[in-house]
Amino acid sequence: MVRIGKIEIGDHKPIVLFAGPCVVESLDQALKTAEHVKATAAKYKTPVVFKSSYKKANRTSSKSFMGLGMDEALKILAEVNKKCGLPIMTDIHSEAEASIAAEVADVLQIPAFLCRQTELLRAAGKTGKVVNIKKGQFLAPEDMKHAAEKVTETGNSQVLLTERGTTFGYHNLVVDMRSLKIMSDLGYPVVFDATHSVQLPGGNESSSTGSGEPEFIFPLARAGVAAGCDGLFVEVHPNPASALSDAASQLRLDLLDSLLDQVTRIDRLVKGY
Repeated sequence: MVRIGKIEIGDHKPIVLFAGPCVVESLDQALKTAEHVKATAAKYKTPVVFKSSYKKANRTSSKSFMGLGMDEALKILAEVNKKCGLPIMTDIHSEAEASIAAEVADVLQIPAFLCRQTELLRAAGKTGKVVNIKKGQFLAPEDMKHAAEKVTETGNSQVLLTERGTTFGYHNLVVDMRSLKIMSDLGYPVVFDATHSVQLPGGNESSSTGSGEPEFIFPLARAGVAAGCDGLFVEVHPNPASALSDAASQLRLDLLDSLLDQVTRIDRLVKGY
């Protein structure tokens, strides 16, 4: 089991929600989204962590939005934490970023493309923060034990593993639900990312995430929770079509209520609480 502040994840505890816009776009949007996510999660008594990236480092086009700047975006995330009282999860991309982001974030997330970067994983582990490692689109789930060990060898056992789909030919991902049990059997709480799993990567010349199939967010989320995941990761946006990143795969914010209604009922059935 892993603790994120007062939240416990794993060991058959109720599912934890990780939700927020893909990238920090503005203070006003971040606060309004966080308030909506918090209220919706409270309705279903679901523990929640606010997730948003201060920088999107892996964009296909140099013209794509990468962020407001690390300092400004981290200040916004700190304000979300202060005003909404939600723990914060955000991505890091280099060893130098780990200690800086750790001043604000409760959970440091390792992007899927970077899940084998030894020094990055070690730097994240040394902060003492919870480290969420996204499984690379190119990795078998059992191979994630090596990524986790790079963190635990620093003396930090607070590790989460996240499934976000596996490359299946060009511009497509597939989710093997067996991976949730395989990674859980490694001894770490497992999160299912229901929004990155519906991306069609690289299918758009101007976007790193190409297009997406958001109509599959609900069925995949239900399946992941039915398979016994400990956390559900969902990027949400008030108007996905206008989002500055991952516009084609984020869940519309007003649909979060319906999604939580469905998955929390499944979670109770599976875990028996």
